[in-house]
Amino acid sequence: MRCACVNLVWSAERSVSAFPFAQIRVAIRGGGDLGSGVAYRLHQSGFPVLITELAQPLLVRRMACFGSAAMDGSITVEGITARRVGSVREALSAQAEGTIPVLIDPDAITLPEYEPTILIDARMRKANPGPRQADVLLLVGLGPGFHVPEHCDVVVETARGHNLGRVIRSGAAQDDTGTPEGVLGWQQHRVLRAPQEGILAALQPIGARVREGEPIAQVGNSLVIAPFDGVLRGLIHDGLWVTEGMKVGDLDPRADPAYCFTISDKALAVGGGVLEAVLSAPVIRERLRQL
Repeated sequence: MRCACVNLVWSAERSVSAFPFAQIRVAIRGGGDLGSGVAYRLHQSGFPVLITELAQPLLVRRMACFGSAAMDGSITVEGITARRVGSVREALSAQAEGTIPVLIDPDAITLPEYEPTILIDARMRKANPGPRQADVLLLVGLGPGFHVPEHCDVVVETARGHNLGRVIRSGAAQDDTGTPEGVLGWQQHRVLRAPQEGILAALQPIGARVREGEPIAQVGNSLVIAPFDGVLRGLIHDGLWVTEGMKVGDLDPRADPAYCFTISDKALAVGGGVLEAVLSAPVIRERLRQL
């Protein structure tokens, strides 16, 4: 009987309105791999999250990206559903239902209406974002290009290594190296790039096991060929226009299809860094005391 009571209490506490952070609205610009890791961590911790996205985001690991809802309408990743909404009002309703709303708003013009307490810039442009513009209590930048305090209040490191996920309260993250992470000895070849400009047509589904030399996608009259045996971990949405040399896919030599549909270790580490940045910020602690 005691266990049943505990379970009932826990179920009640899991409702959105019961969380202590329910009044701290979060907006995330960009629902790609890292942005989705951040959204997952914050949503699981009880923060209402809104993701703003492009109408046609170029998401490689799209089966593990909440931003995929911008094109597909909805997506469920690790038990959490994100769905496309058409307004801030719909976004608030989605949050009340326990889902993550994805609003097509590349310029973030709806943010004043949404009134976020926290804004995370997860667009991963890897360049100077320009002057700080958002009027929020806490602005968090992910990775290269952001400098504290010029562009944001804190930066979270996104480069693999000793500092991955570290919260930077003064200065900047590591510069972009342009070199992908090595996996089982494969590095540059893991990244699949468009052989020419044109519309991409998928020839393999994400999660498929492919052999070296097998075609994965077609762009114009050219094929994207598997450089080694592995599992297709990611591929941008079918029918999108790409330019020559653009990253369009990711081949994983570890050959475990489960990795294609779950949030990456890197994204979870970055998400953990953002959660630390939020919970340790004096302005957020003060806001919580006022609620």
